[in-house]
Amino acid sequence: MTGLDANTLIVLGALAFLALLVVAVTLRTARGQTEINTRLSGLAERQDGIRDSLSTRLQDQERAISERLEGVSRRVGASLETSTEKTGESLQQIRERLAVMDQAQKKITDLSEQMVGLENILANKQARGAFGEIQLHDLVESIMPPGAFAFQVTLSNGKRADCLLNLPNPPGPIAIDAKFPLESWQRLQKAADEQERVAAGRRFSADVLKHVRDIREKYIVPGETGDAALMFLPSESVYAELHANYANAVEQSFREKVYIVSPTTLWATLNTVRAVFRDVRMREQAHLIQKEVETMMADVGRLDDRVGKLASHFDQARRDIDQIQTSSRKITSRGEKISELDLEDENSAAGGPAPGRLSAPPDG
Repeated sequence: MTGLDANTLIVLGALAFLALLVVAVTLRTARGQTEINTRLSGLAERQDGIRDSLSTRLQDQERAISERLEGVSRRVGASLETSTEKTGESLQQIRERLAVMDQAQKKITDLSEQMVGLENILANKQARGAFGEIQLHDLVESIMPPGAFAFQVTLSNGKRADCLLNLPNPPGPIAIDAKFPLESWQRLQKAADEQERVAAGRRFSADVLKHVRDIREKYIVPGETGDAALMFLPSESVYAELHANYANAVEQSFREKVYIVSPTTLWATLNTVRAVFRDVRMREQAHLIQKEVETMMADVGRLDDRVGKLASHFDQARRDIDQIQTSSRKITSRGEKISELDLEDENSAAGGPAPGRLSAPPDG
């Protein structure tokens, strides 16, 4: 009985030990599960925080980039709009000037057709002067800009010029006289034989030279006008005859600095004078144009610098996103490894290796 009791006590003790061992293993397993759950919860919270931080940073960078691009677009748009307006104004001015030239050409053509009956129209000096002044008035007004000319101007010597072109110095104002020796021309045209024609030709040449000298004495005033003047012949036929058969009179007029012009040549001369006025205005505005160009170049340089900085910001953002994606992949990989781990089994109680023990993750 005593021996049975001893065996019973041994069995009971072994059972009690096994029960205690089962309880210890159960408690240890519960603590391991709780620790794993705590770590997983911490990792999830860290991953959510990283995701929120990454989203906020990307939104801030996107907003900053959008604001900078919008600013650059506004400045470029304003510059393009200004350039377009200036180009449109220039084209409008060109169209207006071409229209004026077309009108002047039409008027010159009409005047040329009316020259056929010049002798009948200009029967006296008063009519001749009025006819020449009308042609001169129409030509000058149709070509020259306002303020660049004046009609019936009285000079300091008391002489009145039919027209005065207000050219800048040099050469200075240029006077135009609209009269010519019509009587000598008519005698030349009415000559009956060669002898009368030669005599009428000499008289015509002498009258032209006399009129040239009168123009030089009346309308070339040192210190007030330029050193030249224009003699306007309102007839292309008179002009052609003078240059074809009386070259000595034309050469002498050059030496006197009184230049003989017809409606066609005056039209060309006035267009040249208008180009001179335009060149003078451009020279006056050259410093303003240069300043605007320098300002524009400075704006272009700043735009280039800012575009370069924007490109560097894009590169830095791309590198940051690549690094963040690398970290996110590592975190995801570690979470997957943790989720694949098994809990320790009972073999760990015998001192064997625990297959569920965590290994230290690599740095990264």
